[in-house]
Parts: sequence; C-alpha cells; structure tokens
Amino acid sequence: MTREEQIAMLRRRFAARDLVVAPCSFDALSARIIALAGFPATFMSGFGVAAARYGLPDNGIIGYAEMVETLRLICAANPDLAVIGDGDTGYGNAMNVRATVTGYARAGAAAIMIEDQLAPKKCGHMEGKTVVPLEEARMRIRAAVDARRESGLDIVIVARTDARATHGFDDAMTRLRAFRDEGADLLFLEAPADEGEMRRFAREIDAPAMANLVPGGKTPVLPPDALRAMGFAFAIYHQPLFGAVEAMQRAMTALAAGDPAGIPIAPFADVKRIAGAEDYDATAVRYRLDPANV
Repeated sequence: MTREEQIAMLRRRFAARDLVVAPCSFDALSARIIALAGFPATFMSGFGVAAARYGLPDNGIIGYAEMVETLRLICAANPDLAVIGDGDTGYGNAMNVRATVTGYARAGAAAIMIEDQLAPKKCGHMEGKTVVPLEEARMRIRAAVDARRESGLDIVIVARTDARATHGFDDAMTRLRAFRDEGADLLFLEAPADEGEMRRFAREIDAPAMANLVPGGKTPVLPPDALRAMGFAFAIYHQPLFGAVEAMQRAMTALAAGDPAGIPIAPFADVKRIAGAEDYDATAVRYRLDPANV
C-alpha cells in the first residue's frame, strides 16, 4: 500500500470500529517481522526505541532526531506497512508540534501520536507523570491538525492523555473530548485502571478509541476479541520487544552455561530471508558478469 492508501485504510477501519491490531516495533527488523506475520500496521514505540537504541528507559531522554530517523528506516524497509509514529509531546511547544507532524509525514508515517505530558515525559505506565494544563494540551492538538491541513501532508492524528494518573478518569475524558473537537482522528486514554474504565472510555468518548496493552502495566492485557467487543478501533501490543528480550536472555543464559544449542533459535536461513537476502540476490543476478567476457 502507498502511504495514502494506508491512511485511508486506517480512517475507514477506525470509523467502522473495525479493530486494527498493531504490534509495537522499535527498528526496521522488528517491523519487518510484524509485516511478515500479516499485521497491517505497527506502532513505533518511544519506549521500544529508547530501549533498543540506547538501553535507556522512556524518560524523555531521546528526542525528535532519533525518533524520526528510526521512523524513516522502518518506513523505508516496510513500504506496505502502515506505521503509527510515537510523537511524544511534540518535542516542545505548539510550533515544535507542527514541525514534528510534518517531519513524521515526510518520513513515511501514516499516523502520529501526540500526548499531553509535561516534558520530560515518561512511559505511560511508569510513576511520577505530570501533564500540562488543558488549554496547552489542546493547543498541541490544534497545532497538529493545522500542520496537517496547511502543509498538504495528510496524516492520521492520534491524541493521547495521561491525565488519568494525575487528575482522574473524568478529567481525562474532558481532555479527550477537547482533542476530538480539535480534529483528532483517534483518541487514547493512557493507563485506564481496569476493564470497567476501558469499557467506559470506548463507549462514552463518541470517537474511535485506542488501547495500549503493556505486559505488567497498569491496564489489563485483554485479547483483541475482548477489545473489539468493547468498541475499540485500535490496539497496540508490546510483544515484539518483550518477547525479544526474553528470547535473548534465555539464549545468553544457555550460552553462558556452555550450551549454545540449548535454546531454540531462528535458523540462519530464516534470518537471511527476513533481512531480505533472497530479494537482494534475485536482483543482483541481473548484474552478474559473464566470466567469458571478463
């Protein structure tokens, strides 16, 4: 799909509340594996990018440059995959939000998420978060929508609030309704505390709703069928990073014990295939020299 087709697909499915399941990617290879598994979309997670690039927590340490570079690599390696880029706080004031939105669109993202945390932000399932005042948060979403319209670069805008942790459920819903009125396409209540809050959010917001399922996080990790029944339009799962960490830990434990074959790993042929070696070789043969003419 082209980027325009990806955007149309997301909007169509969101409007129909046809749940889009998007595993979280953190680099081009993880996104490739997600695409090969048949998923139509991936969420480029700031948590994952911080961990994979620098071995750091998602505490606002990485910024626009690292995120947009990672996004560009993911999109280039997976042109048929709709990529939703984590735009964090927009990396500054409303003018920075405008630049972030257009930068993500030019990098190939079909969608961008903007949140209302106070910088430096934190992972939504960590303690100690703070949010900016409602009007400042609203201006971030207004700037994002303005940037989309005025640049001519269409992109789906996901508006997130972390106010559930700081101000309570009702205040968070007030913020989300304001973001909806500003023109956001998809609304995201971060870290609802239980299934009841998840159900209320999806039912009462009167707009496409997003769920973030973090293993061990503050929100119950429900299967897609349950989220679909609640009325969610978009759900992200963090299995790629969490699964990769567990697999590497198990493999290193076996190797440290002197048993390199003790843990099943992907065959070399599979790794080459996923990395595109077969396509490369199929193209390279067109330029092979005839030994008789060398």
